[in-house]
Amino acid sequence: MDIKRFFLIIISLFIVNSCLFATDGVSITGYIQTDNRIQTESNKFTWNENRLNLQLEGSPSDKYHYFSEIRLRGFGFPKTSKFMDLQMQEKNEVYPWGLEFREAYVDLYGFGLKNLDLRIGRQIIVWGTADALNPTSNLSPNDLEDIFKFGEKLGINAVNATYYVGDNITLNGIYVPVFVPATLPFGNFANAFSAPMELPPGMTIRTVSDIILLPESKISESSQVGLRASTNLLGYDMSLSYFKGRDDLPIISNVTIVPVDMIGTVDISTKLIFPEVQVIGGDFAGSIGSVGIWGEGALFVPEKVMMTTIAPSPTTGQMETIPSIALDDEPYFKFVLGADYTFENGFYFNGQYLHGFLHERGKDELNDYFTFSLEKTLLNDKLKLVPFAGAVAINDRDDMKNNYGLVYAPELSYYPSDNIELNIGTYIIDGKGANMFGMIKDLDEIIFRLKVSF
Repeated sequence: MDIKRFFLIIISLFIVNSCLFATDGVSITGYIQTDNRIQTESNKFTWNENRLNLQLEGSPSDKYHYFSEIRLRGFGFPKTSKFMDLQMQEKNEVYPWGLEFREAYVDLYGFGLKNLDLRIGRQIIVWGTADALNPTSNLSPNDLEDIFKFGEKLGINAVNATYYVGDNITLNGIYVPVFVPATLPFGNFANAFSAPMELPPGMTIRTVSDIILLPESKISESSQVGLRASTNLLGYDMSLSYFKGRDDLPIISNVTIVPVDMIGTVDISTKLIFPEVQVIGGDFAGSIGSVGIWGEGALFVPEKVMMTTIAPSPTTGQMETIPSIALDDEPYFKFVLGADYTFENGFYFNGQYLHGFLHERGKDELNDYFTFSLEKTLLNDKLKLVPFAGAVAINDRDDMKNNYGLVYAPELSYYPSDNIELNIGTYIIDGKGANMFGMIKDLDEIIFRLKVSF
C-alpha cells in the first residue's frame, strides 16, 4: 500500500474515532451511496461506485467553528492482470478504492476586529447565483470526473477573510497559496472537453504522449487571489467580484510530430500549461412576483498563449517550427440568465441560458447552451418525477441542423423514508459538429442510485 495513502487513512480514522467518543458540541453527518451505470449501446457498465461520505462539525464556543469532510469509496472495476493481484492484502486490484480529503477548515469569529471572520484550511469556495454553472466562480477548481454533475468543486487550501460593513455589505478577500488543477472525465467521456486533433491527409498516429507543466510552487507563479463585495438592494442579492490566478483547465503550448516511417505514420507529443487569467464578475438573484430570476456574468482577461508546432515540412520533409496562437489575450464575456417557477398544479420548472461553457476560451469559441428541468412530487413527496430535463447546445446558429448538441435526462426518485432515496434515470445524448455533446453522442446511459443519509 502507498505510504501516503496509509497515513491518510490512519489520520482520518483517528479523527472519526475521536469524534465518536467526544463530548457535546460535535456533530457527525454524512451519507452512504451506491451508483451504477450501464451504457445502452454496448451493454457495458461504465460506473461502479460505493461511497461513504462523512462530515465532522463542531462549535465549542462562539469564537470558533470547525468542519471537515472525507469521502471513502470503492470506485471502478477489478484490474487484476496476474495471479499475484488476487493475493494482495490491500485488495485494491480486485476492488479499487480511494480516499478523498475534501475539506478541513476552522472559522475564527471576530478575529482581531469585531466584524472580521477568518476561515483557514482546505475549503470549497463557490461564488455566483446561477444553478451549478458559475462563470464568476474560479477559485476552487472544477471536479469534472462525473461529466453529468456540473458544479462539483475540489477543496483548496486558502485563507478566506470576511468583513461586515453595517448590516448590508459584506467584503470577502481570499488568498490561495498553491494552484490546484481541475479533474477531468475518463474513458469515452474525456472527448467532451477536447476537440479532435486535425492532421494532414495521409498521416496516421501511432502513439500520443503529453506532459502537463504545473506552475512553480512560489507566490508569483502559483498563488491566486479573489475579492468580492456583496449586498442586498431593492430585494435583490447582488455582488461584484475579481479573480486573479490561472485557468484550471490546461491548454496545449507545444506539439511535436515525429515521423516513424515513410508511409505517414507519426508519433505525437504535446506539452500543456495552465494560462494566467483575470476575471471581473457580477451576479444578482431575486424574484419578479412568484418567478425567481438570477443572472451572472464574467469578463475574462487571459494571457496570450503561443503554441509551437514542430513537424516535418510537407515540401522538404525537414523538421520545421511553426508558431501560432493557442489563446489570444483579447477579453471575452461569459454569462448565465435563469428563472424558476412553481405552477399551481405543483410542477416546478427551472431553466437557464448560458453563453460560454466552463471549458470554452476565447471570444470566438463561446457556444450557447440551454438547460432545463421540469419536476413534480407525488404521493406526499414519496415520489419525484422529472419527465423533462436536459440541455441543448448550439454552436452555429446559421447551420443549426449540423451544429447542435442535445442531452435528455428524465429520472424517477422514490423516498421510502425521509433519509433514503432510490433513483433511476437515463442520459440520451445526440449531436453534430464540434460541440461538447456532439463529441460524446451515442454514449447513452441508464443510472441506478441508492442514497442513505444520516
